[in-house]
Amino acid sequence: MFDGVLQALLQGGLLGGYYAIIAAGLSLMVGVVRFINLAHGDMAVLGAMVTITLTEVGGVPVLWSIMIMLPAMALMGWVMHATLFQRAMRGGFLLPILVTIGLGAALQNGMFGLWGANTRSLGASIGELSWASWILPGGIILGKLPVLIFGTAVVVIGALHLMLKKTKLGRAIRATASDPEAAEMCGVSSRQAHRAAAAIAVTLAALAGVFLAMRGQVTPYSGPAQLIFAFEAVVIGGIGSLGGTLIGGMVLGVSQSLGGLISPQGSLLTGHLVFVSVLIWRLSRDWARDHGGWRASLAISAIKLRRRLRGGAPAPDRAPSSKGAA
Repeated sequence: MFDGVLQALLQGGLLGGYYAIIAAGLSLMVGVVRFINLAHGDMAVLGAMVTITLTEVGGVPVLWSIMIMLPAMALMGWVMHATLFQRAMRGGFLLPILVTIGLGAALQNGMFGLWGANTRSLGASIGELSWASWILPGGIILGKLPVLIFGTAVVVIGALHLMLKKTKLGRAIRATASDPEAAEMCGVSSRQAHRAAAAIAVTLAALAGVFLAMRGQVTPYSGPAQLIFAFEAVVIGGIGSLGGTLIGGMVLGVSQSLGGLISPQGSLLTGHLVFVSVLIWRLSRDWARDHGGWRASLAISAIKLRRRLRGGAPAPDRAPSSKGAA
C-alpha cells in the first residue's frame, strides 16, 4: 500500500510538469494581457497535429519537427493577437470570450477536416523513450519521458522568469501588466508587449501539445479537456505566477494520481474537487480581507444571520470600529 501511494505521488508530481507547461501560457495571457483565451487547449492540439504531420508525412525527425513548428505557432499567436484578440478586447468583457469560443470551434473543425477524427500519437516516432523507465529501490518505476517533460517544464519556467526579469522585452511585459497607461507614457508599446506575450503563450501551448502526443493520443477535439487542466493549474498555483503554475500543476497531478488509486473514474474527480476547494478558499480569503479580516467578517456574518432570523434591518458591510463606537 505504501509503495503504491509513493508511486502515485511520484507519477503525479511528474505529470504536473505537463500541466505546468500548458498552464504557463494561459497564466501569462491572463496576468499580462488580461485576456482569457478559451482556444488555448485547441492551439496545443494544433501544435501536436502539425508536429505529427511533419514527422510521419514529411519524414522530418521529431526534434526538427518541433523546431519548425514552434516558431510557426509563435507567429500564429502574434498575428492572432494583432488581428483578432486586440480588436475583441475593445468590445468589453463578453466579446473576447465569444471570439475565443468561436476560434476554438473553428480550430477543432478545421483539424477534423484536415486530419480526420482518428487518434494520433508521437509514441511510435520517439522509439523507446515512450516506454523506457528506471527502476528505483523498492520497485518504484520512473519513466524517462515523464522526467523529460518535468525537466523541460522547470527549464521553460525558469527561462521565462529570467526573461521577464533581465531582458528589455521582459521588463516591457511586466510594466504593461502593472499599468499599461504608465508604460505607454514611459515609451513602452503595450500593443507590442501584448503581442509578444500572446506569441509566447501559443508557443508554450504547442510545446505542451507535443508532449501530450508523446505520452498519449490526441484528436481534433482534445483541446477543451486540456484547457480545463490548464485553468485548474493556474487557479491552484495563483493567477499570473509562473512559479505557481509549476506548483499548481504538481498539486493537480498528485491529486489525480491519488484519486486513481481509489477508482479509475476517481482520478479526474479528485483533481476537480481540489480545484473547487482551492477556488472556494481563495474567494473566501479575498472576501474576508475586504471585510477587515476573518474575525470581523465572521462577526458581520453572525450579525446578518441574527437580524435575518429576527426580521430586522440588514447589518452594515463592515464591523464598527472602536473609534466609531466611542
